[in-house]
Amino acid sequence: MSTRYPLSTLDRAITLRADFIQINDTEIYKRCKVQLHAQGIVLRDIVSGAEIKTKRQQVCRVGEFLVAEIDAKVGGFGIVPVDLDGAIVSSHYFLFEINDELLNHRYLDFYGRTHAFQRQVSAQGSTNYAAIRPKDVLGYTIPLPPLAEQRRIVARIEELAAKIEAARGLRRETVEEVGILFSSAMNVIWSDQSYWASQPVMRLATTVSGQVDPRIEPYASLPHINGEVMESGTGKLLSSYHLAKEDGVISGKYLFPAGSVLYSKIRPYLRKSVEVPFEGVCSADVYAFDKINPEIESRFFMYSLIAPPFTDYANLLSGRTRMPKINQSQLQAFIMSYPPILEQRRIVTYLDSLQTQVGAMKALHAETGAELNALLPAVLDRAFKGEL
Repeated sequence: MSTRYPLSTLDRAITLRADFIQINDTEIYKRCKVQLHAQGIVLRDIVSGAEIKTKRQQVCRVGEFLVAEIDAKVGGFGIVPVDLDGAIVSSHYFLFEINDELLNHRYLDFYGRTHAFQRQVSAQGSTNYAAIRPKDVLGYTIPLPPLAEQRRIVARIEELAAKIEAARGLRRETVEEVGILFSSAMNVIWSDQSYWASQPVMRLATTVSGQVDPRIEPYASLPHINGEVMESGTGKLLSSYHLAKEDGVISGKYLFPAGSVLYSKIRPYLRKSVEVPFEGVCSADVYAFDKINPEIESRFFMYSLIAPPFTDYANLLSGRTRMPKINQSQLQAFIMSYPPILEQRRIVTYLDSLQTQVGAMKALHAETGAELNALLPAVLDRAFKGEL
């Protein structure tokens, strides 16, 4: 990194502190840990001394530079925050006092997130374990302008970082609002069923039966669909599904034709149902409906399975076990209501349109998020070159 600021080794401004205490079994201790990729120091846990096997520990002080011996090469370092003052770490961490007359701890914290600093750390040693020693840390170089300039740089970075985070928050809120709009639309649509016809699910659709062996062709080359590849509450299929042979499934699976509606019976509160445009095999945790009554549109049937009336019914019957589920007889007994076919089509068109908007907003959020994530490193690079 070219910079107009003079470079200095860290040993000019930080000092290794290797003071240890003996853990008392009757006392309570905070333990902290470093997050990777220079994401800071966080609380690991709060435990009694009796639970700590290694009785020789170090006590962190607020504002110190904490470096993990093992994880430093992947960004395992940071500044001890106020709420972790007094937390303990093992001898596999190095604690450095910072001379605050030469080096601002926030300045060091931000510089630690730059590619220039991380390249120095990752270049030390050929292995991850024990590759970083205190002398390595003390030998890293850092642009070291006067303290007043360091404070100015920190203030400028914090100002720009706040704007980046605000932009990220606005994007996130927009996506959430569009998602809430879809849920609200579902609630409104199914709030008045007074003029709708009603029939039990068993008269509206037939579940597929008979298992196939997913290890043999042609079934091995069909998509394998389970609840994990269905989105919650959207009626959409994730793109992460695999072929049966790629998933390594060996138990029997159910063959379903293209156009089937699938419903995940595990954890009904997740509201997972999809209409699948291709032939495939599904797991036993999924009900597949392949013959749907002409009185009901297949996509309306699908949306009905994630609409409030059925979700409330399924949650009530599925129990409070670790993995609640609705069984087939309970599902088939549900009285499903539906309006005339033209009204169903209008509802489906409307909900599909909302889902398209949600998908577009999520894609934009992901794209913008990547751009925002790239902004802070660019800001840091300019800051330590003296260009802010």
